[in-house]
Amino acid sequence: MFQKVHLYLTAMCAGITAAIMVVMSLCYLYISEKGLYDNQYASFQNDINTIATSLEQQSIISMEWLSKMESRGNYSFYVLDNGIPFLYNRLVGFSEMSDTKALLDKCLETYEDSFAYEIVSTERDLNFGLYNTCFHAEFPFNPTGRKHEYYASVIELNRNDSSLQMVILCALDFLEEQIHRQRTRFLVIDIAAVLVLTLFSFFFTGRLLQPIIENRRNQTAFIAAASHELRTPLSVILSAADCCRSADTKKREGFLDTIRQEGALMSSLINDMLTLSNSDNHNFPIRPKEAELDTLLMNTYEAFEPLARKHSLTLGITLPESTVPACMADAERISQVLSILLHNAISYTPSGGRIDLSLLYIKNRFSLIVADTGIGIPDEDKKKIFDRFYRAEKSRSTKGHFGLGLSIASEIVRLHHGTITVTDRPGGGSIFTVMLP
Repeated sequence: MFQKVHLYLTAMCAGITAAIMVVMSLCYLYISEKGLYDNQYASFQNDINTIATSLEQQSIISMEWLSKMESRGNYSFYVLDNGIPFLYNRLVGFSEMSDTKALLDKCLETYEDSFAYEIVSTERDLNFGLYNTCFHAEFPFNPTGRKHEYYASVIELNRNDSSLQMVILCALDFLEEQIHRQRTRFLVIDIAAVLVLTLFSFFFTGRLLQPIIENRRNQTAFIAAASHELRTPLSVILSAADCCRSADTKKREGFLDTIRQEGALMSSLINDMLTLSNSDNHNFPIRPKEAELDTLLMNTYEAFEPLARKHSLTLGITLPESTVPACMADAERISQVLSILLHNAISYTPSGGRIDLSLLYIKNRFSLIVADTGIGIPDEDKKKIFDRFYRAEKSRSTKGHFGLGLSIASEIVRLHHGTITVTDRPGGGSIFTVMLP
């Protein structure tokens, strides 16, 4: 299931980011290409203005000047002197049947159709005796219907009784090649970027799903462990209930006591499971307020001292000599943590052992310490004992201990922004240290 979700999220993440990147690339290409054409058109217009000004100032148009103008701007010139092709055109290879001649004739037709009003105005000026007029017009020229084939200009110079007509074409092939190369580069970059984004999305979504997968794995393990823990008391209860049917009154009481004991164990287990479930759902009630930890420690000591004595254990307490400031904490929950640690210490410390309860206040941090002389915890198990249903050894699997207490204690301490650690006690045993800010 998670593999399909992983692939779906990868495709969605990569698809969205790739789509955004492609749209941005297309926008950039559009702006860039439009800028290239606009700049080229502006440059073409400037050159035409320069040529028109030169024509107005010259009385003789030399073929050397025409050749120089053509080569400077990569232009094609076609000159008509009083409607007759200029000698320059014949020298450079123009003929009446050439494709270039047909192209230039079509350009003149386009000019006459597009700028008829300006042509009429020029003729009107001549009729009014304005014998030195110059008119030029620039326009995109696309003889085959494709966009951006040529920029064209027609210059009409009327002087006295003679007229000069000059057609100038600027082929945009070089600009098309430049744009094609730019598009190819962007295509390669976009393809490479999509591949990189896909790989990134695959690993990124994998990292995002990892906590969910881990949580699902833990949930499955939790349910399996809980089912295993519930199976034993349920089996005992069902067995005792069956025996009650055929037992006499005296034995029936014993079976009923067994049912009550196992029911109490199940109730304790279910309460612990509900506590951890509330923690997972962020519904774990913590009500911090000023708490006197030395008083809380003393009350805990007094509550557990009879139980320790019953198990032939010595319970000691050590408090700071100076006054300890109040700690912002939920006193009831911290007392629950101490109870869990003391219950474990009493359960796993042999008769004649010792348990020490102490409080330290160093560098604005409180340390609650529970040390025992019990069986100890192997180093490889120290990080695992706070996992749910984890018990280090069979020797620690005492009846009534389900491996949830330390998980609850760890969660309470975490919600107080503190830490809980376990170390070895010199001479044997364990030291649990709860540090609170």
